Amino acid sequence: MITTVTLNASIDKAYYMEGKIENGTVMRVARVHNTAGGKGLNVARIIKLCGEKVLATGLVGGFNGQYLEALLNQDGISHDFLHVDGETRSCINILDSGYGSTEYLEPGFCVSQETEDVFLETLSSVVSDSRVVTISGSVPGGMAKDVYSRMVLKLKSMGKQVILDTSGELLKQGIGACPDMIKPNKEELEMLFGREIHSVRDVAELAWKLYEKGIGQVVVSLGKEGALLACEEGIFTARPPRLDPVNTVGCGDSMVGAFAVAMERKMGYKEALKFAVAVASAGAMSPDTGDFDMDVCQTLLKQVTVDEPEWNKADRNCKGEQYG
Repeated sequence: MITTVTLNASIDKAYYMEGKIENGTVMRVARVHNTAGGKGLNVARIIKLCGEKVLATGLVGGFNGQYLEALLNQDGISHDFLHVDGETRSCINILDSGYGSTEYLEPGFCVSQETEDVFLETLSSVVSDSRVVTISGSVPGGMAKDVYSRMVLKLKSMGKQVILDTSGELLKQGIGACPDMIKPNKEELEMLFGREIHSVRDVAELAWKLYEKGIGQVVVSLGKEGALLACEEGIFTARPPRLDPVNTVGCGDSMVGAFAVAMERKMGYKEALKFAVAVASAGAMSPDTGDFDMDVCQTLLKQVTVDEPEWNKADRNCKGEQYG
């Protein structure tokens, strides 16, 4: 069993447009697809599509919260949310041929310190049957910036494997609790270390520094170039075949879901990286966020290449640079 945590869930509304977008006018939407959204719920759908048992938890509120749970029921995803005052947010993704994807993300409700404490107290019982827990995305207003750090420490004390996928101060403080895996992108690495990244070699250097701080696996998503993994066996890169993506929103969540499945199945590092890149690439070929075709994934899996860069071993021992 895998549990996914989504503290700032949403109703994700994908608007599929036809014809040219004209600002300042009334535009007709050709098709709407509503999903139970938030990064952790995208992860949950990927885990289910991979054939593993998953439980979604987090915070929901109001009529939108009820609708979100109904959408999860339609997807066949078990859930155990803490219900709070306020209305679960909506997020809109406009998809059209001219501009690609444009997202409008609502901030969501605010919560009290009491609500935060109650969630952390109940988390132990919610995850009791899970071996792997993913924590994804932003948090509602009012929550402390160390909430993920506290959550990681609590889960690790219970013997759970924890994947953390967030950004900003939440990521910075969460790293201090040494989750088993993090998945920053290039911009998040630049924020952590306060320096610009100009090459995959730069990415590898900073990923290795994070690994040395006690993070079991540091996975850096590289967009169409695939992903890089720093782990106890070294640094590896995985590259998918050339694709014509349909919808890249949620591809990072697809990668997190695949790595959670890999942890549950106790895959080796390189096997897990290859699998995760194949799942994320298959997700980019689906019009719907948090979705992929397993047949497409299996085809791509045969085409993903995993390499250990020649400079890997020579550069592993660079230490001392701090972030923050």
